Amino acid sequence: MKTDIEISQNANLENIKDVASRIGIKENELEQYGNYKAKVNLDESDIPKNHKLILVTSINPTAAGEGKTTLTIGLGDAFKHINQSCAIALREPSLGPVMGIKGGATGGGYAQVVPMEDINLFFTGDFPALTEAHNTLSALIDNHIQHGNELNLDPRQITWKRVLDINDRELRQVVIGLGGRTSGTPRQDGFDITVASELMAILCLSKNLSDLKHRISKILIGYTYDKQPVTVEDLGVTGALTLLLKDALKPNLVQTLEHTPAFVHGGPFANIAHGCNSILATKAALKSADYTITEAGFGADLGGEKFLDITSQNIGKTPDSIVIVATVRALKLNGGVNKNELDTENIDALKQGAANLGRHIENMKQYGKPVVVAINKFVSDTDTEIEVLKSYVESHHVKGILADVWAKGGAGAVDLANELVNTCNNEDKFKPLYDKNDDILDKLNSIVTKIYGGSKVELSSKAARQLKNYRKRGWNQLPICVAKNQYSFTDDAKKLGAPDNFTIHVREFQPKLGASFIVALTGKVLTMPGLPSHPAALDMDIDNNGKITGLF
Repeated sequence: MKTDIEISQNANLENIKDVASRIGIKENELEQYGNYKAKVNLDESDIPKNHKLILVTSINPTAAGEGKTTLTIGLGDAFKHINQSCAIALREPSLGPVMGIKGGATGGGYAQVVPMEDINLFFTGDFPALTEAHNTLSALIDNHIQHGNELNLDPRQITWKRVLDINDRELRQVVIGLGGRTSGTPRQDGFDITVASELMAILCLSKNLSDLKHRISKILIGYTYDKQPVTVEDLGVTGALTLLLKDALKPNLVQTLEHTPAFVHGGPFANIAHGCNSILATKAALKSADYTITEAGFGADLGGEKFLDITSQNIGKTPDSIVIVATVRALKLNGGVNKNELDTENIDALKQGAANLGRHIENMKQYGKPVVVAINKFVSDTDTEIEVLKSYVESHHVKGILADVWAKGGAGAVDLANELVNTCNNEDKFKPLYDKNDDILDKLNSIVTKIYGGSKVELSSKAARQLKNYRKRGWNQLPICVAKNQYSFTDDAKKLGAPDNFTIHVREFQPKLGASFIVALTGKVLTMPGLPSHPAALDMDIDNNGKITGLF
């Protein structure tokens, strides 16, 4: 069997102009980056009412693999097999996972977006632009302090860190400004990964250039000595930061192996940010095709919840159907099976681990939209295991449909596509998880009790003080974006399955006023990951002809 990169390198790609023309995008609306990539300039017209949106989410990710992105891409191709117009909207890969342990984010097998190498390695330059814009603001903040500090900024209360789009644990906590008076003011600082930058969230939530500029102006950079908030607007650099992102704001258009249009744009992680591609990419797909399939990061407790409670509110359209991806292997791991024994049939462990899927099903049903489970097939799955899982899914009054897109591409998800055509025609009314006017703590409790299955929220003394301050400043009506490990419903990554009656511990809040949400940092989640003992970078190479190996 060919590797993912070998399949990609042997693909027969169409010129991006031809891919665009099939969904009504004109050549003068494209800014081409070679023959197979382009940025898209679409007008701000309304989304046609008869166009459908499908959200793909999943169970909690495991070392066994779920294949959510692969399923999303294969499902998009499956709509082509049933003669339906479809486009995909996905996040861009971050260099951190590509060089680390998770790999790229372009799917796998015969369900990939291409050109795979380009997309995984800098693509059209969006992430470098975001990194530079973010660090430009950092430089301007320190320069302001160096040259008189007219805003009276307290260097101990600068909340704007620096960023880098690679996992580098050494930079989590740093001291800057050493070297004497001409080298700045010494202070403690740190680095987040680029995908955790508020500018990333802003890029993905902005409706147009004007909205981008407005959101950037509201970014909180720190506090004065008398504890008053200071924003980008106060610093006077809104325009400079906006112009650095003018091109990055435009959605990117590529294609799948089967030439389905794919808008790939933005890339916040769902465990430390809101985990969804840009609303401009989703809206471009919705305007262009009868069916749009978009994916939210990690499990339904993270990216799924955030898409439904944050992102979709900014799109102005909620999903017509929700797909939850599950695998036999991942559920067996949730049931206690060692990851080295997942190829062996184990019905008892499957039944026990299926509780994780069951909670996600019931969680998504709360939003009032149709739910379908996609059972993503692996070679090691037995017929008995698949039937047991289908029976379990049906006990929750939803359909479980087998898909095999890794090996078969779009042909492996035709049954799933047909089912979604039916469910998307239901007139079910969307039910948000919480009221936008609820207090911060009430919103957080709703997420913890209704989505995670926990019993309460416990705030650190720092978080409690912050919450009191936010209420005084009128920030308490913003949505909540929970930063939590992706592996468990709890804030302890080792507690798999579907635990209940637990406490979620919030160590601090971070106001993201430009993105218009409050981040709640829970447990030990980190906004700058580290590399593993054997990073993927060790296995990558390129020959004298430019052929890349080891990228996945």
